[in-house]
Amino acid sequence: MKWPSYIAFVRHDISAYNQLKCSKSKQKDYQKFVEQFEKDCESPLTKAMAQEMWDIYQLGMGDHDTPLAHDGVQAKTVGDNLQNDLELPDVIFVSPYLRTKETLKKLIEGWPELATVKVVEEERIREQEHGLAILYNDWKIFYSMYPEQKKLFDLEGDYWYRWPQGENVPDVRLRVGSWFNTLVRDYAGKKVLVVTHHLTILTLRASLERLSAEQFIDLNRKDKPINVGVTLYRGDPKLGKDGKLVLDYYNKKFY
Repeated sequence: MKWPSYIAFVRHDISAYNQLKCSKSKQKDYQKFVEQFEKDCESPLTKAMAQEMWDIYQLGMGDHDTPLAHDGVQAKTVGDNLQNDLELPDVIFVSPYLRTKETLKKLIEGWPELATVKVVEEERIREQEHGLAILYNDWKIFYSMYPEQKKLFDLEGDYWYRWPQGENVPDVRLRVGSWFNTLVRDYAGKKVLVVTHHLTILTLRASLERLSAEQFIDLNRKDKPINVGVTLYRGDPKLGKDGKLVLDYYNKKFY
């Protein structure tokens, strides 16, 4: 069989960005900004409110340096429980971003045998790059500052819109597909664990299941990968001449 025996994808634990996004949504000043944005995203008032929100709610760090928001207790629990569901992997791929590397450390605390497995930092499985928008950590604030980008987004849509100095979904699919070709070439029949990001997991699903742009958007809107959720594909040598990877489960909670 040309495929790995299994590929298990784990999204990183809750990051500082995830935490900020959740906490500010409960604040009255941010809620007023959202109301104004939805009323008129291009007005001077909206831009002034966006500037104020940026001053209050910025992270002040690059996406690759964004840490976990807490001690990674969920990831440790996932590691502990995952060892009862999977055989020890032959290789672990991890995104070079801080939050994924911290998540892997916590997985190892829960599943100590993982410390004996070869680890490969792979930049092709990093999160989608949001370019200029990373300064604002919030697409509503970003679009208030650059209303022409909002107009472009409305024309292009979720799938095709490319963030300034960043990527669109097809860009991510291309580089993740390049990594996957390497994986198939070098790890046929092997057991593979991957610690990565939201969009990386979705683009792999889209490629393996031949999802269209519309199907991808629908999945992303209705069933995003959860923090520390696990997605598992198993190789079935009986399906087709070279076997086939079959989705066993998606977004499963082990905590």
